[in-house]
Amino acid sequence: MERLSNLLAPIVHRVAAENAPVEGDYYDDDGFLCCGKCHTRKECEVHLPEGLGKGNTARFPSMCECRRKAVEAEEELERKKKDMEVVERLRKESLMSPRFEEATFQNFREDKANSYNLKLCRRYAENFDVMMKKNQGLIFYGDVGTGKTFAAACIANYLLSRGTSVVMTSFIKLLSSMQTFGNDNELLISRLNRAKLLIIDDLGAERDTEFAQEHVYNIIDSRYRAKRPLIITTNMTIEEIREPNGTRYARIYDRLSKMYPMEFAGGSWRKDEASRSLAEMKKFLEGNDG
Repeated sequence: MERLSNLLAPIVHRVAAENAPVEGDYYDDDGFLCCGKCHTRKECEVHLPEGLGKGNTARFPSMCECRRKAVEAEEELERKKKDMEVVERLRKESLMSPRFEEATFQNFREDKANSYNLKLCRRYAENFDVMMKKNQGLIFYGDVGTGKTFAAACIANYLLSRGTSVVMTSFIKLLSSMQTFGNDNELLISRLNRAKLLIIDDLGAERDTEFAQEHVYNIIDSRYRAKRPLIITTNMTIEEIREPNGTRYARIYDRLSKMYPMEFAGGSWRKDEASRSLAEMKKFLEGNDG
């Protein structure tokens, strides 16, 4: 009992110091110290084990309601600060191109051609815990500039903002890194597989070499074996990927076939954006004519 009393003493003293009487505090009819602001008690009665203290009960300092709310607010602020630090660290590790860091579902340019895909991408992100348990990946395919990479980046940023680890890069960058890593390619792949979601852009843009084919397969296969979801974007059609034996993707098709395919159609976002920019510049340059 003496040992327990010695352990409690510093805690009691600290709480007492934090809840010391201040101007405006008062004692209620039962003799408990009360806060002059919120009028709740700053002391509580605790039942003691036999042999500890005098009698069966003792009074200890406790937080009044306004102090408790202030402490909770401070703790919430600190938690949010730590959460933001985690998010920032994850963003730095995500390898995402700076031009996609602001890609969100809110600024996704929705039209008739992509509204269904937008809905699916949002549901995938919102239910990512389920998708991860199912090891469910996605493959975005379609023409250049139809928003495949932007949609993938929206998923990445949604998850990163909620503290989920995501790596988003391209096959070209990965193969370049592998050439740099040399014999440490397994280490690089292991690092990629630590991320809960891996997004790799532009399958098919890499050079058609034995080195590239082997490592593209290893990246996709290792992710599959790690039972962690993968999103791939490609300008190829599903038919091109499904070509019979002898093509460079025949070996990995078995892995890709287990990923949910989403076709991105419609006009090119990039061409539309370029046309708008040219029109705005033309209007600006010709503005003083006449």
